[in-house]
Amino acid sequence: MKRWGDPPFDAHLPPETVLNQMEMAVIVCDRFSNVIYGNAFARQLFGFGGDDFIGHSVLSLGIAEEDHEQATELARHVLKGNVWEGTFCNMRADGTTVYTRAHAVPLRHPSGAVDGIVIFAREALRSNQREQERYGLLERIGERLGGSLELETTLRRVADTLVPQFADHCFIDLFSGDRLYRRVSRHAAGWEPPPGTWAEVGEPISYPPGHFSAKAMNRRDAVLVEDMVQHRFSAPNESSKRLGDEMGITSVISAPLLVRGELLGVMSMALSNLSKRPDPHYDGFDRDLLGAIASRVALAVDNALLFEEERETALAFQKHLLPGERPPRLDGLQIAWRYEPARPLESHGHGIQTQVGGDWYDVIPLSAGRVGLVIGDVEGRGARAAAVMGQLRAALRAFAQDDKPPAEILRELDEWVRTMTRPERMRSGWNSDDLVRPPLVSCTYFVYDAWSRVLEFANAGHDPPLLIVDGEVSELPFESEGAMLGVRAPGVGAEIFFTEETAELKPGATLVLYTDGLIDRRPRDNGDYYSREESRELVRAAVGEAAGGDVEAIARAAYEAVPGDINDDVAIVVIRTAPEELAVEERTFPAEPIMVSEARRMAADAFAAWGMLDEQAELACLLVSEVVTNVVLHATATPASPRRELVLDGPPLVQFNDTDEFGAVAFDEDDWNLGADLGRREPPTKEFRLRLRHGAGAVWVEVFDSDMRLPRIRSAGETDEGGRGLYLVDQLASRWGARPTADGKAVWFELPLTP
Repeated sequence: MKRWGDPPFDAHLPPETVLNQMEMAVIVCDRFSNVIYGNAFARQLFGFGGDDFIGHSVLSLGIAEEDHEQATELARHVLKGNVWEGTFCNMRADGTTVYTRAHAVPLRHPSGAVDGIVIFAREALRSNQREQERYGLLERIGERLGGSLELETTLRRVADTLVPQFADHCFIDLFSGDRLYRRVSRHAAGWEPPPGTWAEVGEPISYPPGHFSAKAMNRRDAVLVEDMVQHRFSAPNESSKRLGDEMGITSVISAPLLVRGELLGVMSMALSNLSKRPDPHYDGFDRDLLGAIASRVALAVDNALLFEEERETALAFQKHLLPGERPPRLDGLQIAWRYEPARPLESHGHGIQTQVGGDWYDVIPLSAGRVGLVIGDVEGRGARAAAVMGQLRAALRAFAQDDKPPAEILRELDEWVRTMTRPERMRSGWNSDDLVRPPLVSCTYFVYDAWSRVLEFANAGHDPPLLIVDGEVSELPFESEGAMLGVRAPGVGAEIFFTEETAELKPGATLVLYTDGLIDRRPRDNGDYYSREESRELVRAAVGEAAGGDVEAIARAAYEAVPGDINDDVAIVVIRTAPEELAVEERTFPAEPIMVSEARRMAADAFAAWGMLDEQAELACLLVSEVVTNVVLHATATPASPRRELVLDGPPLVQFNDTDEFGAVAFDEDDWNLGADLGRREPPTKEFRLRLRHGAGAVWVEVFDSDMRLPRIRSAGETDEGGRGLYLVDQLASRWGARPTADGKAVWFELPLTP
């Protein structure tokens, strides 16, 4: 017989039986975070039908990717012998989302060593510790709101956190001006309201007086409707009311979105028959909780709106510093370009620094139909990089108008970049470290002549472009990579040399210019990154596949070649040469007055063959005569030889009296006559070359000679017989100018062709 107080039977229950009776998930992991045990409630909570997760990493429980780092922190903390508690987002096997509150402790060996981890978990908001779990939801909301400054992303994360965990329906409405617009409409189980019932995202909405959302905005406080059956509210429209009745809305909370005393909108949550809950009604604690959540959401929305305003301002600033959306129409070239700013990646934090950069490109019309092309990248991101980029583009355009060779243009640009060093006043005062060094800039400048198909270029540390010829993709060979602009610091005397290079582009050849944002730090699916060479190969392959398409298709293929979000802004310029030859006439004449009429006759014949209108041809021939006459009379005259001048007391022996139209010095006959008859040689016969070019919208006339002096316009007096030729050209031609050549100069003008 048993003694008083002894149990009536022997209670020897196996641990498995006890653990399976618990309404709490129990997960046991080894030291490597592999699951070695899970009770029956764990299978139910995480949606597993069997033991599929046994033997796999704890991440196999469906922990969301955004919480992987938190899971790693859990293991690191507990394996040191500590206790950890936090909230996870888990994806069930059926695709639904559940938020779990986890409590992790060390699994100890009898010796005291930590052999693994024991995790106790239950669904947030469904446990007896209701207040603690709902505060966990508030913590979760804060984490989700802190992950982005993009408005749409912020609102989406809020809705994903609340539905279906805390609500069956979530609505967020924000003001735009004086109108209220729906920005979020999220529902449990993937349900969507029929069209014409509840307002859709992007539609304006107006709540009638007495509606719980209107009350929340008027009172500036959260409004709770515990039982919708007992309270009747006016709906925005009859269809909306009818749908609410059909859905069986049981309880609603509406809270205003207030920040710094300003009403941004309203946020509402509702329970309905979309899901089965132990208690389908909200209470006062839920109202206070949503009020706290709404305060955080309002602050996040305000920050996102301010960020988007700043971002739009910066992007508009950068957009107006770059060329327009459509490339110009140029003879002998098809052009497409594309610029994409980097998205604000979460891993980079927040701020405008992740939005705009210093990538730049330009297409510059030059003399006689030639084209200047440039692509480059300013080091760094943000407003300063964009501002430097704008200054660079303006400076390069100004330098390019001088028609100097590309290497000389880069030398001038490098000198200009070096002047951008400026002092910054620090709080501690002035010191030698307060000087901000010049920006580092990589760029390549090209000059393309569509009539000769010659491409001249010089490089300053930029990646070579891709060259497509007959469907084959390669890189345009660079003899010299060149130093980046700004490398030479102020006060450093070392000379930077840029190499002048030349290539001939075949008919139909295509160049793909790009900045390094296209191939830098593009993420793989496994969390690693593509190397630059791997990215470059992907771009080559994509460009090769699209080589048969137009330039827009090639630009699009290049941008989409490497998967993953871009880490830096990207600029792409694609140019394709014309398959047909462009019309050109060229002839060399002796520099004699009688040749002026011959040059005019040649021009008239060419203009007639090109089908120019008589009025246009006559005007063009008149200007040809003026330019050729100036070359014959002035530029081909033998310039005065430099002489040594004896410096004596009194005035110099030589007196400069006048200059002609081309800047040549005219001497009086008696100014210098010493030794005039000693060994004088007759100058060689001078020549000039006339070249005429015909484009789709203009004709260009160029006159080449061997004189280095550039012409200039001078004011002619009423009695002067000359000095009006270049003035006439300046008034009648659309553009004119002069550029130095390897053996002299070229004077040119452009006349538009009107139909």
